[in-house]
Amino acid sequence: MKIAVIGTGYVGLVSGACFAEMGVEVTCVDIDADKIERLKQGIIPIYEPGLEEIVLRNFREGRLHFTTQLTDCIHDVEAVFSAVGTPPDEDGSADLRYVLEVAREVGRNMTKYLVLVTKSTVPVGTAKKVKAAIQEELDKRGLALEFDVASNPEFLKEGAAVKDFMSPDRVVVGVESERAKQLMTQLYAPFMLNNFRVIFTDIPSAEMIKYAANSMLATRISFINDIANLCELVGADVNMVRKGIGADSRIGSKFLYPGCGYGGSCFPKDVKALIHTAQQHGYEMRVLKAVEAVNESQKTVLLKKLTHRFNGDLTGKTIALWGLAFKAETDDMREATSLVVIDALLKAGCQIRVFDPVAMEECRRRIGDVVTYASDIYDATLGADALLLLTEWKQFRLPSWEVVRRTMNQPLIIDGRNIYDAEVLRQMGFEYDSIGRP
Repeated sequence: MKIAVIGTGYVGLVSGACFAEMGVEVTCVDIDADKIERLKQGIIPIYEPGLEEIVLRNFREGRLHFTTQLTDCIHDVEAVFSAVGTPPDEDGSADLRYVLEVAREVGRNMTKYLVLVTKSTVPVGTAKKVKAAIQEELDKRGLALEFDVASNPEFLKEGAAVKDFMSPDRVVVGVESERAKQLMTQLYAPFMLNNFRVIFTDIPSAEMIKYAANSMLATRISFINDIANLCELVGADVNMVRKGIGADSRIGSKFLYPGCGYGGSCFPKDVKALIHTAQQHGYEMRVLKAVEAVNESQKTVLLKKLTHRFNGDLTGKTIALWGLAFKAETDDMREATSLVVIDALLKAGCQIRVFDPVAMEECRRRIGDVVTYASDIYDATLGADALLLLTEWKQFRLPSWEVVRRTMNQPLIIDGRNIYDAEVLRQMGFEYDSIGRP
């Protein structure tokens, strides 16, 4: 089978490489000529464990191709996957200009039946617009070609995307015809030889599933953060509370870890988009509005703790930050808590020393040299009046606390991910604070 994947960002490149790994001949298309040239040279534009290996192998073995022109492959493929960005507009709605341009490009160039599969996260009703855009271009050409559209939202976790794609817990596909359903079944069957977990739905339901899933996960995070903040006030330990409620099979323990706020490319954007969709239909998503508000507030919790510790004056303080990416195992800083913290610390007159295993260059690209980029975790704490943990990278879990203690000006640690043992650190002479613990 031959397919095209338009967009070589996070979703597109992972999808294309993983399909190629299963024997599909894949052509990845992107208008960014420099990115395509770098991919041909084996330079991967994103950090994702395991991705570089399968991209290089499948490119070398001729199953994965890269081009800037859809016309190079559209006459041979059976499906075109649209994996372009849907950035949020100022009102929170998803910007569909790239999605619809892909549809028009397909309509302008297709010469036989194919399925246009939307992989991007798009609002309910997008498929109708995509179908209309393709048909409009075919009408301009005077052609009566058959085609189908499908919705195949991705559920990849950054840091585990390759594993998620190769062994998914489920695949959601929205289709309108039996022909499209058969093609998508054939495409995904190799991933699920022992247990075929494709959920076929109508297209609006598939589009809604993606938003509803991410919004539910975001809700759980904001809920446990709200509980954590209350725990501090009443003297309870949120870790004990989390274990107690997570043991209930109706609740479970996943996404019930308190911290300093969620970020990334999905949760913030998708919550906003679902709120906007509801508004367009005269409905108010009251729970999700609260979820969003709690998360924005949670990103400032460590700042509030730090400011309180220094009696409201951070002028001239040196603050170390461990972690810049919004989560471990990625260099993605979209909506990252670190950006909120850095901005506030700079305005407060602080000197900032930062370290992240993979996101240093991304941080420099975003904010320049307004912070000091440390060579390692101990260099980051050199002369620091406080250490803030923002991202739970594995290498941060068991450092040499004796070295940290010697390098810091003041032994103050504020743990934004609750990964340290408070009693151990206090016995070693540290002042320690965390989220939702006494």
